[in-house]
Amino acid sequence: MITVMGATGRTGSRICQTLLQAGVPVHALGRNAERLAPLAAAGAQIAVGEPHDAAFLSEAFRGSDAVYTLLAYGPDTEDYRNQQAAQGEAILAAIRSSGVRHVVFISSVGAEVPSGTGPIISMHDQEQRLATLLPEVNVLTLRVGALFENLYGALPIVRACDCYSDAVAPDVPVPMIATADVADAASRALLARDWHGRVVRELLGERDISYAQATCALGAAIGKPDLPYVQMTPEELIGALREGGCSTSVAACYAELAEAINSGLVHAREARSPANTTATSIETFALEWAEAYKTMP
Repeated sequence: MITVMGATGRTGSRICQTLLQAGVPVHALGRNAERLAPLAAAGAQIAVGEPHDAAFLSEAFRGSDAVYTLLAYGPDTEDYRNQQAAQGEAILAAIRSSGVRHVVFISSVGAEVPSGTGPIISMHDQEQRLATLLPEVNVLTLRVGALFENLYGALPIVRACDCYSDAVAPDVPVPMIATADVADAASRALLARDWHGRVVRELLGERDISYAQATCALGAAIGKPDLPYVQMTPEELIGALREGGCSTSVAACYAELAEAINSGLVHAREARSPANTTATSIETFALEWAEAYKTMP
């Protein structure tokens, strides 16, 4: 049995499907029974509960050969750091009480940095918590690049303003990756369970992409190859995110992250190799993004 947190998300749902296709029993966790229903129909056991509920997680993890863990949050989270800490402590307590011996944690490029990285700080903190489980528990941390799917947030901006804007400098190369590639790497690890102690691996995309290059790829996919990228100030980004429904806490985190990327504080540490480089290109993702763009009113 393998237990998967966030089973209704893009990464978690693909992991569940891959494991089920491999004939492995899956315990799929989520907050919404209706969204978990397709996984139940596919053969997974499901459990509905909150990711910060240690008792719920302990029961869900019990008897598992491995668990897939992550720190979830919504854009309207009022106190990002405290919410993430509560989840992290609940996961830690559940691992200890359930007796599970193999844990995969999805972290981020830059999580080795203890401060100044916005939302990535919570992943740094969780990596430190999980390290206290050694040597009884084998912990694999996958530090992934920025997700291509975050660019779906560009859809309303491109539609309304005929440009894309963020606070990241236009020409800074960023390791970007598709969620499908993250899910496939995590699935392989969960099936193999061949790591021992604490192992940290970076997981990067097909190549690093600047925001200007990503914008060009998105534009080309919708017939606008000259679509411009416009850099905001951190203050402008916070204002735009607040207008879009983000809490002050989350908006400030993303502004800090942009500054960390611009300064070079957040970047991939490992040299590229077949082991850490994945296949999906920005051009391939842009075709999927373009389909979503076409369906917008």
